[in-house]
Amino acid sequence: MATPKIVLFYAFTPLADPEAIRLWQRDLGEALGLRGRLIISKDGVNGTLGGDLLALKKWVRSFRAYAPFKDADIKWSEGTGLDAAGLSLDFPKLSVKVRDEIVSFGAPGELLVDAHGVVGGGTRLTPDSLHDLVAERGDDVVFFDGRNALEAQIGRFKNAIVPDTDTTRDFVSLLDSGAYDDLKGKPVVTYCTGGIRCEVLSSLMASRGFGEIYQLEGGIVRYGERFGDDGLWEGSLYVFDKRGSVDFSDHAAVIGECVGCSTPTKRTANCPDLSCRVQFVVCETCAAVPCHEHAAA
Repeated sequence: MATPKIVLFYAFTPLADPEAIRLWQRDLGEALGLRGRLIISKDGVNGTLGGDLLALKKWVRSFRAYAPFKDADIKWSEGTGLDAAGLSLDFPKLSVKVRDEIVSFGAPGELLVDAHGVVGGGTRLTPDSLHDLVAERGDDVVFFDGRNALEAQIGRFKNAIVPDTDTTRDFVSLLDSGAYDDLKGKPVVTYCTGGIRCEVLSSLMASRGFGEIYQLEGGIVRYGERFGDDGLWEGSLYVFDKRGSVDFSDHAAVIGECVGCSTPTKRTANCPDLSCRVQFVVCETCAAVPCHEHAAA
């Protein structure tokens, strides 16, 4: 019986021929009937794929057989379903592209990667060691959200700082503006969905004088697997596929508020105006309201 699954993965490692990796992954994904998105650069690979469990297991074996990817952290989650052809309902197609960055901070010249990963990034914290740090340092610990501000509206760590970012590219200008210089003497824990954005963000912060920088290893996903909703996390995890969000338990808090009526919701949706690319936290009732009315609200 077909079982829909989704894998989330990345690997920072020097790649001499990103185009060859692209062709390999495109052909492999098509042969296995997978859908999703992969970004490849000279610094590694970043992706998420959906498909049948057996097909994804075959993909993992092939992916990890390539030496630079053998230690990649691959995170599994439940897919929504498969269509009659056995293709994932969570992604419209398979997209495999080469880019300057595998996560778009707009600072490819600042990133330094070797065979062990990102050079100069924050100290890695497992979910348990994160709790140890908080137990030791208490309220001095600052949680710094490395995602887009919209994602944090439906789920975040308690008392986290959420920068006003529409895209990942906004972080560099915010850091360079000095907006967070007051944190430079504190223990700062960066976190994001699966860990990749904080690999880069923590290195950018370290190079700008943030002296005690950490990154949550495996991101929110690994934390949720370990502690569910009985730790320091609150709400739902935003995901970039048709699921919209995932919860870690049956008692996840609903912390998002509808932009139209302030009703608690974890639902996000694009503006109904096709000329607009703005996304909101919005309940189903208010979802049909044009975005200019939400903006006015």
